Amino acid sequence: MEPTHSVTQLLIQWGEGDKAALDELMPLVYDTLRKLAASYLRRERVNHTLQPTALVDEAYVRLVDQRKPSWQNRAQFFGVAAKLMRNILVDYARERLAAKRGGDLYRLSLSKADQVTSGPDVDLIALDDALNELAAMKPEHARIIELRFFGGLTIEETAVAMGLSTPTVERHWAFARTWLRREMKR
Repeated sequence: MEPTHSVTQLLIQWGEGDKAALDELMPLVYDTLRKLAASYLRRERVNHTLQPTALVDEAYVRLVDQRKPSWQNRAQFFGVAAKLMRNILVDYARERLAAKRGGDLYRLSLSKADQVTSGPDVDLIALDDALNELAAMKPEHARIIELRFFGGLTIEETAVAMGLSTPTVERHWAFARTWLRREMKR
């Protein structure tokens, strides 16, 4: 795991316009990003064409394309990276679904997200639609799901990233999981 303090320092420097900080940052966070991408894709179909390296590379391009990012800490960075990976996976699934006109749906396991659903796999497009619906009603709750599930952050890291107390994140996490479980059963 990368040293949290130096990652946070480099993120702040990058946000202040120091391009050299970005060059120094990426080797520190790349392995963590790749492990995160690999964990998503490991739960996918065997013949999946998207590889962890490609997912990380695409997320990296989108991260670097941001104009003057205002990074606060490691947790926030990985939360943003997780959201970008989610968007990439959903876009990929939608393109594949459109190409197949209803063929195999892109599936992602939620087993590590405290059993958001009762089944082992969830349709990523349906999950994205449900998260968007939740975000329209309760944006903080949807963000917590993104950070916890897609970002792999702990409750404590999520609280820091969002500027909330740990008990508040725990309550929102419990509500959001229950709400998603109900929506995903429909």
